[in-house]
Amino acid sequence: MKVLVINAGSSSLKYQLIDVSSKEVLAKGLCDRIGIEGSILKHTKSGGDPVIHEVSLPNHKVAIKEVINALLDKEIGVISDVSEIDAVGHRVVHGGEKFHYSVLIDENVMQALKDCIELAPLHNPPNIIGIEACKNILPDTPMVAVFDTAFHQTMPKHAYLYALPYDVYEKYGVRKYGFHGTSHKYVSERAAEMLGKPLEQLKIITCHLGNGASICAVSGGKSMDTSMGFTPLAGLAMGTRSGTIDPAVISYLMDKEKMSIKDINDYLNKQSGVLGISGVSSDFRDIQAAAEAGNERAALAIEIFCYRVKKYIGEYAAVMGGVDAVVFTAGIGENNPLVREKSVAGLEYMGIEIDLEKNQVKGKELDISKPSAKVRTLVIPTNEELAIAKETVAILSK
Repeated sequence: MKVLVINAGSSSLKYQLIDVSSKEVLAKGLCDRIGIEGSILKHTKSGGDPVIHEVSLPNHKVAIKEVINALLDKEIGVISDVSEIDAVGHRVVHGGEKFHYSVLIDENVMQALKDCIELAPLHNPPNIIGIEACKNILPDTPMVAVFDTAFHQTMPKHAYLYALPYDVYEKYGVRKYGFHGTSHKYVSERAAEMLGKPLEQLKIITCHLGNGASICAVSGGKSMDTSMGFTPLAGLAMGTRSGTIDPAVISYLMDKEKMSIKDINDYLNKQSGVLGISGVSSDFRDIQAAAEAGNERAALAIEIFCYRVKKYIGEYAAVMGGVDAVVFTAGIGENNPLVREKSVAGLEYMGIEIDLEKNQVKGKELDISKPSAKVRTLVIPTNEELAIAKETVAILSK
């Protein structure tokens, strides 16, 4: 079964065509700068080199049409007819409390997604635009919504509620939702396979560390708690996001700097995190290079990031009453040995001990623990696209 996976952003659209039975990525690509001058389509056929086309992409509908054209192209394409696309799986960031699982998209689902826009004003609108564009180009192809938030719907109430007057939860849905659920689910399942044990018997802490970063306590295959909250701003210090701070800082800064609500949201989401601390970059490669060259603020940014990762590992081990494995995934988690080393340093008392030589791995699946370690530390590259494709097939099979 061939599934087209779509991840639509406000000005970009990532895609992969996956043969789910063989897990092969037949083709993948990116439509970038949608609605902006200088838009491009970058397309890569399995086994081939990337091909970049400068093409006008005024909107997502045109972008989807160009994706289909690329997939059908005699030279760079991988299908001969659109009927070969059996289904489309869409990544949707926020499903609120409405969706505990992935769902087949119909008019009721579309309305529910629109109702969730106020919970994710930056993410849900482009997700919805991507779905509508696909439905327009492929009207007879079944489509499934796979939610970042769905995996975390198993969190107990005492974990997801904030200590605010209860009526704000009842009226506005103010609570912790959590994100990166597709990734946390995928790597926890893969960890169980690597350990050769039933997922239902394991307590796993999954660390999705990228420009956006979150940690999840997975007990028996279910999310018990996660670091992101009502929005993806909470938790760890990230590339440009502050992570969790004292809420009083917000009103204090708004008063001192004469900021509007839009100003403070932009400040916390786009100007803070390791970028704000280091003053160098939001990219850990740049920050690490600056730290090695003697930049003290860059070194401090790395310390702050790793310190918070370590705190969450300890916190979630306590929440679950122990831990069997810690998993590092996503861009930083998979490729940065220094971050992994610093994030578990001093946790030997918990049974977490890594082999520094094995820890030099980048982008490959590996158990980097010392043989004597009671808790396994694993590097597992995430594959959200494959997870979305498999979820899509599972929903359609029902």
